[in-house]
Amino acid sequence: MLRLFGNRKELCDGLTRRDLLHIGGLGAFGLALHDVLGPRQAQARPANLGPEFGQAKSCILIYKYGSPPQHETFDPKPLAPAEIQGEMKAIPTSVPGIHIGDHLPRIARIMDRLTVVRSLTHRFPLHGTVYALTGISEVDTRIESQPRNPRQWPFIGSLVDYFEDRRTGGRPSEMPRNIAVPFPMGSKNEIPPLAGPYGAMLGMRYDPTYTNFTAEGATNAPEIVSGRVFKDPFLGIRPTDRLQFGEAANQERDSARLELRRSLLAQFNHARRNLDANERTQTFTQQQQMAFSLLTSGKMHGALDFSRESTQIRDVYGMTLFGQSCLAARRLIEAGAKFVTVIWDAYGLNAGSWDTHHNHYGRLKDFLLPVFDQTFSALILDLEQRGLLDETMVLVLSEHGSTPQIDSRPRGAGRHHWSRAYSQVYAGGGMGKGNLVGRTDRHAGDVEETPISPKDILATAFYLMGIDPESTFSGPTGKPMPLTGTGVLRRELLG
Repeated sequence: MLRLFGNRKELCDGLTRRDLLHIGGLGAFGLALHDVLGPRQAQARPANLGPEFGQAKSCILIYKYGSPPQHETFDPKPLAPAEIQGEMKAIPTSVPGIHIGDHLPRIARIMDRLTVVRSLTHRFPLHGTVYALTGISEVDTRIESQPRNPRQWPFIGSLVDYFEDRRTGGRPSEMPRNIAVPFPMGSKNEIPPLAGPYGAMLGMRYDPTYTNFTAEGATNAPEIVSGRVFKDPFLGIRPTDRLQFGEAANQERDSARLELRRSLLAQFNHARRNLDANERTQTFTQQQQMAFSLLTSGKMHGALDFSRESTQIRDVYGMTLFGQSCLAARRLIEAGAKFVTVIWDAYGLNAGSWDTHHNHYGRLKDFLLPVFDQTFSALILDLEQRGLLDETMVLVLSEHGSTPQIDSRPRGAGRHHWSRAYSQVYAGGGMGKGNLVGRTDRHAGDVEETPISPKDILATAFYLMGIDPESTFSGPTGKPMPLTGTGVLRRELLG
């Protein structure tokens, strides 16, 4: 019998699959149905170890939804015609011969710590968040807004958590290994949340632990489309604003809810004894212990509280939601988290964030580039100063790039989706320093040298985190699944 403060659910023949589904897959504890019925066995081949294998003890992934344009960031074309180059120019960096966009001056000064790839390419010029963050083989628009669709592949952070779980034998951890800030992707605009940063076929147990942000932005952002102006927290927040754990409006834990969860845990322990007494029940017990320890521990709450940092440090990162989220990411890594994702998401309208179909120059010059320039450079230097950069990989990912040809019809002009050539930047954890990989044509429209798939980036990231990229995990039917699909380790990116 399962009791919810007096409400009863009779279990006729022990704990059945139907009962588990009825109570929501143990979502209160972060457990999925497969976690109760048995663990999936990871198959990890012995890696051909190199000096960088496992150098990254942790990872901060920055995901920029909507995709930054390569021309105004890391692949400017100063000799191209005006309709390609646009209004913004190129500046030199601390690495001779490497130039980047002129609205990234702070990043230019730390280029000797970074790896820039200019030759990313794939065939899907869509907001394929799943494609960018998982090993799935193609963009399927029918399931992009369905995180629980059984055909979805697991997020890179979820797989890191999964393999670490197997490595430690499911031993409870004091901190979640896989955390995402500042709020669940897609939850602050008018479309359903997109798939991508979820455990998917691994189950809800391996979803990131999400934080939430409920305050209003402090500053009006440049308009997305004509007449649509609103306060965007990614441009400005108040010093008193906070990230919260889960859906709570503040960090005070409701004792009644905790007692309910404790009661449920005790009753699931009782029900578990009706399951087969084998390795699967041991896994269930370990996951219960970990779930409740995360609910009651104050360590994550403390790490999220960036107000404990000095005003000087907070100002260096920038009093924006992106800035303070990156500061929180550094604090979470210091506190023991293994994989932290900072999502720079569309806010208010889906046609926002880095998706500059309209007001391209206004949003880049007055919002997107200055905020990114300040915060990203601050994060890299802060990690370096604390002795964390060599063992903390920082990835900046997005879905695609932008069209070489500027569209002058929208007010403020626009660039549109383009995936044949685009740029990204990485640092730390074994990534190269002062490293430029790949080359595009004179319009930054096609790759001329060293084409690299986004799957290759994921494979290289797994390698640096000590996971053989040719390992497999078990899919829904038990079939071995490759971690990154067709992705392969790219040694050009390494130090």
